[in-house]
Amino acid sequence: MAMQLSRSEQKRRIKEIEQLVRELVELPAQALTKLPCDDELIFLFKETRSLKGGARKRQIKYITKVLKKEPMTELYAFFSKRKGASLHQKKQFHELEYLRDNLLDEAIALRKVLRSEQQELSETWESETISEMQKQFPSIDPVALSRLAAIFARTRQPRHSREIFRLLRAAQEQDDQERNRV
Repeated sequence: MAMQLSRSEQKRRIKEIEQLVRELVELPAQALTKLPCDDELIFLFKETRSLKGGARKRQIKYITKVLKKEPMTELYAFFSKRKGASLHQKKQFHELEYLRDNLLDEAIALRKVLRSEQQELSETWESETISEMQKQFPSIDPVALSRLAAIFARTRQPRHSREIFRLLRAAQEQDDQERNRV
């Protein structure tokens, strides 16, 4: 079962796509022909370049709606090569924050249920979120994540939350390096 996105997380992700579309529309027409997407989208990007004001905003929202169903990795990679990686890095940062927050929410909820049954959350508890993280980042340490999440649920000390984020970032960087080698 995949993790459910909250409405605010869905909105955040759509805003990120919309920001990418705005940036892509500003690229020169020649660069747009090299976009890693179908010809219809390339035509929409070129068409949007000539629009002004409200028409441009509506067109950007329309392209965002179309792209929302598409895999975005190639477009972010294309844009990163042309303009720098800040937009892609920001997206990755938000994704890691989301995963961390999901894990902590899951641990807190489970601890609450266990406490009502006079039990305590084990440091080696089973987590759907950690399973999802392992699919995304094969090099991640699930034992350390479950341990840190259990400790955070018990103590609410921010350092454990930050340590989870550091583990996620390290796993993401290691997996990125693995992909770049291949």
